[in-house]
Amino acid sequence: QVQLVESGGGLVQAGGSLRLSCAASGRTFSSNAMGWFRQAPGKEREFVAACNWSGANTYYADSVKGRFTISRDKAKNTVFLQMDSLKPEDTAVYYCAADSAYRSYYPPLISHEYDYWGQGTQVTVSS
Repeated sequence: QVQLVESGGGLVQAGGSLRLSCAASGRTFSSNAMGWFRQAPGKEREFVAACNWSGANTYYADSVKGRFTISRDKAKNTVFLQMDSLKPEDTAVYYCAADSAYRSYYPPLISHEYDYWGQGTQVTVSS
C-alpha cells in the first residue's frame, strides 16, 4: 500500500521558518515528480511547489517564490519543503503529492494530475 506521510507542520510566528517532510512508503518515487499543495479554510487547494523526477526542474507559485524551496532525497524516498519568511497568509493544511508518470521532464502543476496524496499537515503562521 502506497503511503505519503507529511510531517513538520506547526505554529510559527510571521517571519519564521518551517521544514515540511513527506516520506513515501510502499513504492519508490525516485523516477516520479513530487509536489506540494495547500488548502486554507474556505479556499480551494492550490499549487505551492513541484519538482521533476531528477529534482533539476522546480516550480513555485508566485506567492511563495523566493521564500520556499522544494528538494528531495531519493535515497530516503522523501521530499521536503523549506519555508522561510512565513506570512499569516501561508496558513493552511499542506499536502504532498506524487505523480505516477515515469521521468516526466516537467512536473505537474495541477492537483488532478497527481496520483498519490498524503493526509496533510497543518501550518499556522501568527501575526
